[in-house]
Amino acid sequence: MDTVKNYLSVAFFAFWGGLARYGLTEAFSFYGTVIANLLGCFLLAFLTYFFLRKSNSRAWLTTGLGTGFVGAFTTFSSFNLDAFKLLLGGQNFGALLYFTGTIAAGFLFAWAGKQAANFAAGKLLERG
Repeated sequence: MDTVKNYLSVAFFAFWGGLARYGLTEAFSFYGTVIANLLGCFLLAFLTYFFLRKSNSRAWLTTGLGTGFVGAFTTFSSFNLDAFKLLLGGQNFGALLYFTGTIAAGFLFAWAGKQAANFAAGKLLERG
């Protein structure tokens, strides 16, 4: 039964994650991919470390939010395609900057997500 609940949770949250990414791409075009990926780095780290600190977290919820929502929200393939398009357009430095800058910023956003999760979970644990 837990397996079915996990699959349903992933499907449900993936729907919303995909819609959110589509909305960002429509609103911000090329930059929508960057925004989605960086927010995804923050969210996945936040969710992972927040739920690790909470002893009563539900597996179906963490799986749905992490694999479903964040997995559908972020896009490694579009990130690489955008870098490739820059290369094909003769923007070699722009492609290098986009590629390395996004990866470096992703680490920073993941670190910030971990810090925010530890802070939020600590506050919840203090309140009981």
